[in-house]
Amino acid sequence: MTAAPILIGIDAGTSVMKSVAFTTDGEQIAVASRKNAYVCVADGGVEQDMATTWADAVATLQDLTAQLGDRAAAIAAVAITGQGDGTWLIDADGKPVGPAWLWLDARGGRIAREFAASDRHQTHYERTGTGINTCQQSVQMLVMKQRHPERLARAATAFHCKDWLYFNMTGVRATDPSEASFTFGDFRTRRYSDAVIENLGLEGEARLLPPVVDGRTTSHPLVRSVADATGLPSGVPVVLGYVDIVATGVGSGLVGETPGTGCSVLGSTGVHMRHVRSADAVTLNDMRSGYVMPLPAENDLVQFQSNMAATLNIDWIVGLAWEFLKSEGVERDRGQLMAHLDDRVLAAEPVSAIYHPYISEAGERGPFMEPLARAQFTGLHFGASFDDLMRAVFEGLAFAARDCFEGAGGVPHEIKLTGGAARSRAMRLFLASVLGCPVRTVEREEAGAAGAAMIAAVSCGVFASIEDCTTVWTRDRFSEPTLPDPDLAPLYDSAFGLYREIREQLPPIWSRLGAIRNLARETRRSA
Repeated sequence: MTAAPILIGIDAGTSVMKSVAFTTDGEQIAVASRKNAYVCVADGGVEQDMATTWADAVATLQDLTAQLGDRAAAIAAVAITGQGDGTWLIDADGKPVGPAWLWLDARGGRIAREFAASDRHQTHYERTGTGINTCQQSVQMLVMKQRHPERLARAATAFHCKDWLYFNMTGVRATDPSEASFTFGDFRTRRYSDAVIENLGLEGEARLLPPVVDGRTTSHPLVRSVADATGLPSGVPVVLGYVDIVATGVGSGLVGETPGTGCSVLGSTGVHMRHVRSADAVTLNDMRSGYVMPLPAENDLVQFQSNMAATLNIDWIVGLAWEFLKSEGVERDRGQLMAHLDDRVLAAEPVSAIYHPYISEAGERGPFMEPLARAQFTGLHFGASFDDLMRAVFEGLAFAARDCFEGAGGVPHEIKLTGGAARSRAMRLFLASVLGCPVRTVEREEAGAAGAAMIAAVSCGVFASIEDCTTVWTRDRFSEPTLPDPDLAPLYDSAFGLYREIREQLPPIWSRLGAIRNLARETRRSA
């Protein structure tokens, strides 16, 4: 009897590489993962070794095929998604030109701020639907032109993370419509735009941009050497998925629902997405911020805003407690500390302080772009407990989500929630109460890998469209809705107005603080 087909989704995250096996109706049957690492370098740089990233991908595929055993012969396709932004350069021989620059890299802060303040930014935003920010490949190329021209001179192709893996698996230099259009293209055409590239001042670097390949309709065969190394079937179709944010939205049921459906991802970063049916339904904002990207459908797009830091804020404040306990000789597992958070946070005082969750060293990008943005508590008082501060952090993440949705065309009628914070009862309640709409948790652990595999399911002809695939793959995979608390909702509505008013007053303060910190660093270096 012929074994049922299996689809593999690879999700190359910033800190974890995963390969996941699914049946063609969306059941997850095996998963393999490897922690990967990045390093922080001078001037805010964040880099990842490209060879190690590829080796991690191979290792997860080896583990996965070992788990599948004889069933690995039934693998019908492999699809790849991964972390967005960043710059992964290879030369004419296909070798890395140094380490990759990740989306966390802050070296382009000054260039991004100057571009955002120029007349060119409005033109850029109107075409791409995406505001300029520090982490984008375009800004990183501008930094390289100024500081590391030798890197660009040696390079033949500029990839993103998933493109690098696709190249290793197929020998094909390509990128997908989502990465191509939001950085260098026009969301209306889903292609590169010469006008956008020229406006950025990157005409000379256009040679580095690979062809755009849509995984819905195009795949390439796995090369024999990788098949031998991983246990995958030789020649199996490899599908270049869309960027991880889009793949996660797809895997969370964003496509195929009624227009205006939303999805929030509260992981290390926060992403707040709204499904729109066509380019005419996109709402561009006065802040010239956010992203518009194609979905793997004929006309549909996703419009979203992305916080640089979401659960990183929780990690930070829990880490402070962990470090204090450790310094006093009290050993506690971080996971144990996190496990008891919900009850304590729910019992804490609402709006004990207003927290702006801009903890990332790269500043903020949604719903505004400011590399110098920094986190802060407003309204601290002597009676505030640690639990009160923790609740303020959770509430701040909910306020940031609303700020993002309002900058992306409005709050959806319902939110599908995924990411690490989705497991928190407190977070779900606060988010529903701040947004004023039901919140359902996506009951799928690997939404990004699933989204990639769903694109492969369409590419292989298992489903006629991503909408048809969504109907099957997301059926019965959502929790019961968490509804807004009738007592908290009006309180949070008032608090959100103050949250945004404070945020709007902060940019000159951040600028002054940044200058003072630069002076402090110079003083230390000269001492």
